[in-house]
Amino acid sequence: MVTEMPGEVELRALQQDTLLPLRGWLTTFHLVTAVLDPYTYESAWLLPTVARIFRVYDQADCRVAITVTCSPEEARQFLGPYAEEFLTFTDPDRAFVKATGVERLPSLVHVRQDLSIAGAAVGWDPDAWRSVTDNLSKAMAWTRPIIPGTNDPAPYEGTPAAG
Repeated sequence: MVTEMPGEVELRALQQDTLLPLRGWLTTFHLVTAVLDPYTYESAWLLPTVARIFRVYDQADCRVAITVTCSPEEARQFLGPYAEEFLTFTDPDRAFVKATGVERLPSLVHVRQDLSIAGAAVGWDPDAWRSVTDNLSKAMAWTRPIIPGTNDPAPYEGTPAAG
């Protein structure tokens, strides 16, 4: 796992079709993103959980986003209404995924404004995701989400991030 992200890695926002380098998305807020592979059942099973967690941070001083490793059209199909509810980045060539150094998807990655990685959880490991969100909540002086929730899937390792 890397400790600092390259600021020049680009992220395309689905909603505005805006392409910016990572440092452009971090000018005001930290970034917390759930990185999902839309070609796996595991990522699909986790969508309601990600939405529940991210809704806790709706008014916090951080930017939450879903990053999907596919084209914009595929992202809309995979995410359905979540594509409109949450900032969504598409990463079809997995440049962002590679830059994070995560080895499995889904993952949860918290990037500070200085490009350092404040925390990352690989696979669906509720304890690891809770650790990342506990640290985020502390940094934001915000409420912590309950992880795991009663309807969350069982823990699973995830699939290789390289695709």
